[in-house]
Formats: sequence, structure tokens, C-alpha cells
Amino acid sequence: MSVSFAEKRNVVLLAASQGLFQTTSVLIMTIGGLAGYLLAADKTLATLPISAMSIGTAIATIPASLLMARIGRRGGFIIGTVFGAAGGALGVGGLLIDSFWLFCFAHLFMGAYQGFAQFYRFAAADAASAEFRSRAISLVLAGGVFAAFAGPALANVTTGLSLSAPYIASYASIIGVTLLATTIVSLIRVPQPLAEMIIEPARPLSVIARQPVFLVALGGAAVGYGVMIMAMTATPLAMVGHHHDLGATTSVIRWHTLGMFLPSFFTGNLITRFGAPRIMLAGIALLAGHVGIALSGVELLHFTSALVLLGVGWNFSFIGGTALLTEAYRPSEKAKVQATNDFLILGVVVAASFASGGLLHHLGWTGVNLTVLPFLLVAGAMIAALAVRSRPKPSLA
Repeated sequence: MSVSFAEKRNVVLLAASQGLFQTTSVLIMTIGGLAGYLLAADKTLATLPISAMSIGTAIATIPASLLMARIGRRGGFIIGTVFGAAGGALGVGGLLIDSFWLFCFAHLFMGAYQGFAQFYRFAAADAASAEFRSRAISLVLAGGVFAAFAGPALANVTTGLSLSAPYIASYASIIGVTLLATTIVSLIRVPQPLAEMIIEPARPLSVIARQPVFLVALGGAAVGYGVMIMAMTATPLAMVGHHHDLGATTSVIRWHTLGMFLPSFFTGNLITRFGAPRIMLAGIALLAGHVGIALSGVELLHFTSALVLLGVGWNFSFIGGTALLTEAYRPSEKAKVQATNDFLILGVVVAASFASGGLLHHLGWTGVNLTVLPFLLVAGAMIAALAVRSRPKPSLA
């Protein structure tokens, strides 16, 4: 398979952009709940800032997709990074004046940054050949490997700085990271895919959404993402509650992030060889493995190994779902289908992150993990049914 220089260049720039974006996300996931716990009068709302980030992402997703259909990917990605910088500045302001609600509002802006950044993977897919598409998606997400080291390291360094309030330096660092990301995304050139030269009528969204391939792509990715967010959001607070320090927490988050993104170097090849449904099904099985380990103990090894499986399970289910989704729409339909897919996934993410704090407070770490099992069972059944249906039939010749 021959890959053009333009395709390689786009993947490198998009992967770098992904790495910087994920660095801010990992930083927030590491210390956002802890900062929220300090600011919130009602401690069950400690993870609300992270939920607010998911809400901001959901709000921005559809407008971001439609805007980029008009002005192009590069312009949209630049706007997204500006939202991220604004969110970092507002986060600093909330911490300075001890305002929980301003702090939550700041995360809406950082969520909007994520809403635009979610389309990095689709930008790679749009400009890649059919043979390179799965690899392009997974290689862009592999940029998150950088975040696995940079995010926790940034959390450790910035929380150790002596400023007027805890975590101020952490949120100030987000401004610098997002401004660097602005420079990177300004270099991206996403050419119009050749497939778009073919004029095809766009079908109604209701017709597209009734396809089994769309439902499985959406359902599998949504469950995988929701389970990952619910457990990941609760992890720092659960670890503190079980007498682990911030150093241990950042170590677990680092290993988890590696689990999320390191497999991306070969997930695309696995999808090409075995098909997206089988890889998604493997992801669901790994997420169930996370639950089993999480229920078996609360030592550092339990948290670390469980969160690694959580990350790899997310990787397989999410990249598999993204690759499968590209089979559900025509080029003329991509903006609305991609936006709808991510909007619905993020709706699940919002619900999962919001529920995480309450479940942890009332039911503990065990309750958080038991809650996800029925969803994994349903998603696994859906994906398995599609895998069986799409399996090539043996030749009668």
C-alpha cells in the first residue's frame, strides 16, 4: 500500500495536535476532580467540572462539524484551540476567587476545545485513501501517547508550584499548551477527498441512522467511551479515599493513558485484518476485564492494571467504532453523520461523568464498576450480532 507525502504530513500534524489536546484532557482528568472537591460545598458535585467539560463538548460538536463544512478543517481547529486557552484562563480565575461555578464554567470552554478536536481523527480519515483510512485514524489517536507522559508530568510539576491557591499553575499551563496547539493546527492542509468529486444525493439522517452498521458503530463506541469516562473520572478520588497519594494517582493515569493510545500504532492494522466489529468486541471484553480487576482489590497494582485494561478496551471500541462509522455514510453525508455520532456519544459521556461522582460517594468504587456491567453486556451482544451477520459466507463451489 502506497501512502502519499500529503497523507503522511497530515497524520503527523494531526497526531501532534491530538497529543497536545490530550495533554490538557489528561491534566484535567488528573486534578479536575480534586480541585472541584476543594471548591464544592457539596462534595457529591466534585466531578461536576469534568461533567461540564463533557457538556461543553456536546454543545460544540454539531456546530463545529457544520462550521468546518463551511470554512474548512484548519479554520475550525484554530477556533477550537482558542476556546481551550479561554477555558484555562477562566479556570485560573475560578481558583483565584474560590468560585466553584466559575470553575465549572471554565470547563465548558475546554469542552468546546474538545468538541473541535474530536474531528482530528475524521480529518485524517477524510483525506486518506480507503486502504490507509483505518491506520490514519489510529495513528492520529496514537498522538495521545505523548499525553500519557506529558499530562501527569504537568500535573505533578504544576501542583508543586507555590502559588496563591492549589492547582492555579496547572490551569495556567493549559493556556500555554493550547496556544502551542494553535500553531500546529494552522499548518494542517486537508485536501478535499477524491470521493467527494462524485456527486451523490444525501439521504435523510433517519434513513442513515436505521442502518445496523451505524447503530453498532455508535452503540459500541458510546458504551466504550462512557465506561471509560465513568471509571477514569472516579479513579483519582477513589485512590485518595483508599490512601494513595497524588504521585500514585498520576502514575495510574499515565499507565491508563498509555493503554488508551499506545495500541493505536497497531489497532488500524488489526481492523484491516480482522474487521472493525471483532476489534470492538475485543474492546468490550477488555473493559469487562477492567471491572473484574477493579472489584478484586484497591491496592496500587489493582488500580494500575485495571486502568490499563480500561484504556486498551476504550481504544479498540472507539477506533473500531470510528472506522465502522465510515461505512455508514456517503461523502455528501459526512458532516451531519459525524456530528450526530459524536454528539450522541458525548451525551453518554456527560451522563457517565456526572453519575460517577454520585455513585462513588454513595456506593463506592465497587458500585461504580458494577454499574457498567449491563451496558457492556448489551453492547457486546449488538457487536457480536453484526460480526456474525457480516461474516463472509462459505462458497458452495
